[in-house]
Amino acid sequence: MTDTVITGAKVVRPDTGTVDEVDIAITDGKISDLAVGLAASAEPTTVFDATGLIAFPGSVDAHTHMGIYNPLDQDATSESRAAAQGGTTTVLNYMRTGQYYLNRGGPYAEFFPEVLRLIDGRSYVDYAFHLAPMQASHIDEIPMLATEFGVTSFKIFMFYGGHGLHGASDDQASFLMTPPDERYDYAHFEFIMRGIAEARQAHPELADVLSLSMHCESAEIMTAYTKLVEAEGSLAGLAAYSASRPPHSEGLAVTVASYLAHETEVANINLLHLSSAKAMDAALRMSRCFENVDFRREVTIGHLLVDIETSGDPWGKVNPPIRPRSDVEALWEHVLAGEVDWVVSDHACCRAEAKVSAENPDDIWLAKSGFGGTEYLLNGLYSEGTKRGLGLPDMARLLSWNPARRYGLGTKGTIGVGYDADIALLDPGVSHVVRAAESESSQGYTPFEGQELTGRVSHVWMRGQRILSDGQVVGSPLGQYQKRPT
Repeated sequence: MTDTVITGAKVVRPDTGTVDEVDIAITDGKISDLAVGLAASAEPTTVFDATGLIAFPGSVDAHTHMGIYNPLDQDATSESRAAAQGGTTTVLNYMRTGQYYLNRGGPYAEFFPEVLRLIDGRSYVDYAFHLAPMQASHIDEIPMLATEFGVTSFKIFMFYGGHGLHGASDDQASFLMTPPDERYDYAHFEFIMRGIAEARQAHPELADVLSLSMHCESAEIMTAYTKLVEAEGSLAGLAAYSASRPPHSEGLAVTVASYLAHETEVANINLLHLSSAKAMDAALRMSRCFENVDFRREVTIGHLLVDIETSGDPWGKVNPPIRPRSDVEALWEHVLAGEVDWVVSDHACCRAEAKVSAENPDDIWLAKSGFGGTEYLLNGLYSEGTKRGLGLPDMARLLSWNPARRYGLGTKGTIGVGYDADIALLDPGVSHVVRAAESESSQGYTPFEGQELTGRVSHVWMRGQRILSDGQVVGSPLGQYQKRPT
C-alpha cells in the first residue's frame, strides 16, 4: 500500500529535463509511481496537497564542512537541521586529519570510524564524506577507504603547502599534524593522483565514482600578495582579502592541477568553488587541453549571491574569497551557459564569537575563514536564477542530479520511480528577507543578511519521512550514512 501521495505540485525532473504536473507516490521510502490521479487510485495512507508549489528533488549539497569549527557531534545536529530547512536531503562533508575537525592525526583506519561514531544518530539529513590524504600513508589507505567504508571521493588543498587556513603560515607540519619528514606539496599531490588512478585500475567497478577534488589556490602567490596588500594599505576588509588571494592564483593552481591529472591519468577531477572569471577561464581551457580528464566545475551559492561590497566585513571571509561584482556576473554567465556542473554551499559554521578577533573584530586578517549557507542553497539559486532565466530542470541538475551522479549516490538526485523519496517543496509565491535569527544553524549571522529572496522551501521529505513541515524542522534525526556507490 502506498504511504504518501503528493498531489498538485509542478514536479521538476532533471534527468528528463521536464517539469511535469503529476502526482508523486511514495512507498517504503522510495518513489513508487508518477502519474496523474494517484491520490484517488493508489489508496494512500496520506495525501498531501501541494497545489501551487514546485517539487524539487532534495538538494545534494556536495560541499560542506560540518565539524570544522565546532565538535562534529554538535554540528551534525544543528547544521543538518539548517540543511533540511533549505531543502537539502544529503550532504557530502569534507574531512581531514590535522588541526580543526577532530584535531588529531594518524591513519584513517582509526580516524574515520570515530567520525562515523560521532555523527551516527545525530543528523537530520543523509550524509557521506570526502577525505583528504594528508600524508603518504593515507594514499595507501585509498583502496581500503573505497571498498570497506564506501568513501569514493578525495581532496587536495593546494594552498596548504605554504599557507594556513586563515592566512600566511610557515608551520604546516604542526597545523596538518603530518610526519616531520614529509611535505604537503606538488609531489604529494602527484602521488595522491597516482594512488587514485591505481585504485581505479584495481577496482574497475568503482572507476566511474572514484574522483579527486581540488581546492585550487597557489600558496606562493597568495603569500606574496598578502604582503603587498598589507604594505600598500589602501584596501580593507573583503576587498583587501580578495586582492591578497588574487584570481590568477586560482587560475595558476587550476592549470598545475590539470596537468598533473593528465600526467597521472587520474581521470575524474572536481575543481571546487571556482570564484572568479580567471579561475573559470582556466578551468575551461584545461578541459579543452586535456580531453582525457573528466573535469567537473563547482561554484558556491555564496559566490553567486554576494560580492565584496554586499557580504559584510568580515563575516563574508572565505577561501577562495568573495569577489568583486564583475566576477559574480562572470560566474552567472558560465552557469547560464551550462559550464558549471553543480552549485554547493561550502557550509562551514563558524560562530560569531569565533569568527572575529575579540581584540580587533574589524581586522580581516585576524578573522577566520568560512561561513554557513546550506539553508539558502535551493532558495538562493531559485531566487536569483529565475531572474536570470535559469530553467527549473537546470536548477535541479546543478543542485541534485549532477553531484549525485558524480559522487556515486545512485539512489539520489531526481524525482523518479525507484529513487529515494527525497523531495523539497518550494513556494514560488512567497518572498522573504534573510535573517540569521531564523536559521536553524548555530552560527548566529549570515553574509546574506537582509537579502530578499523569491520563493521559500516549505516542506521536505527524506526517504519518504517528513523532515520539514511549514518551514519548521520536525521529527527526530533520521539521516543515514551513504556508503558509496549506493
